[in-house]
Amino acid sequence: MKKFVPAAVVDILFVVIFALLGRRSHEEGVDVSGLFTTAWPFLAGLAAGWMITFALYRDKFDARLVVPTGVIAWLSALVFGMLLRAASGQGTAFSFIVVAASFLALFLIGWRAIYQAVQRRRVAGLS
Repeated sequence: MKKFVPAAVVDILFVVIFALLGRRSHEEGVDVSGLFTTAWPFLAGLAAGWMITFALYRDKFDARLVVPTGVIAWLSALVFGMLLRAASGQGTAFSFIVVAASFLALFLIGWRAIYQAVQRRRVAGLS
């Protein structure tokens, strides 16, 4: 279990950074309450993605893999995040969905791709 905690922390940090940058780009306050209001739908979606991945791949679950964990975490954070934003009266403009999809994919999938590439190079260097 503890080997998955660092991956969860990285994912959470990237979602919070996404919310923080979004608030700053729209010149909204960067107070804790506002940040939480922006981030919670995506954090809830991220948690759902982790649960879905673990339920589907329990025997082979590795939080550091692009597929399935990164892709499911990204899609869940995006889809559930947008649904929860809409349900809570927050905006879901098409341009925001595109930006959110891009940022979340870049960071939730991107760090895993870098991790896997480094691991492959390490293994290749040991051979």
